[in-house]
Amino acid sequence: MDQDIVAHIAGLISGKGERQYGLSTINQRAHALQAAWLAEQAGCAPALIAAALVHDIGHMVHDLGEDPAAEGIDDLHEERGAAWLGERFIPAVTEPVRLHVAAKRYLCATEPSYFARLSPDSVRSLALQGGPMAAEEVTAFEALAHHAAAVQLRRFDEAAKVKGLATPDVAHFLPYLKAGLLPGPNGTGLN
Repeated sequence: MDQDIVAHIAGLISGKGERQYGLSTINQRAHALQAAWLAEQAGCAPALIAAALVHDIGHMVHDLGEDPAAEGIDDLHEERGAAWLGERFIPAVTEPVRLHVAAKRYLCATEPSYFARLSPDSVRSLALQGGPMAAEEVTAFEALAHHAAAVQLRRFDEAAKVKGLATPDVAHFLPYLKAGLLPGPNGTGLN
């Protein structure tokens, strides 16, 4: 699946992306495309655009049902997604994916107005994810190499919930995924 991982991801987003995105009025595919489009419009690096596209891939690769948060279960989608992507993509793609939930907790702790902007499903999942960070968690998060990219991704994530917003299709964003592949046998196959 090494060379085909990009096609496989496109298939996941197109197929399982039909699932409803939490409590919002859009589906997973629209959310992924909106997040990637916002990152592209902001002029972000290709790796962050790729991360925005796949930041919720963990929701599409587990077998916990369509809405585990409604059952009081944190599906750890950020960890599942980063692990699933990790053998094939560079850290500039996988680390913002892994850290985007921590970035929500961080922003709730450091920006008093951020919590008020959260969607109802983000508020619900925040409680399952540990709530706003404590001061020592904030310091530790800020010391991580990809924390700033994760915060940017989180802002795109929160804004990417607009019903009916026109975006480019999945194929438009595939070159960003290809650019984020690891070199060698686990990624592009090139040495």
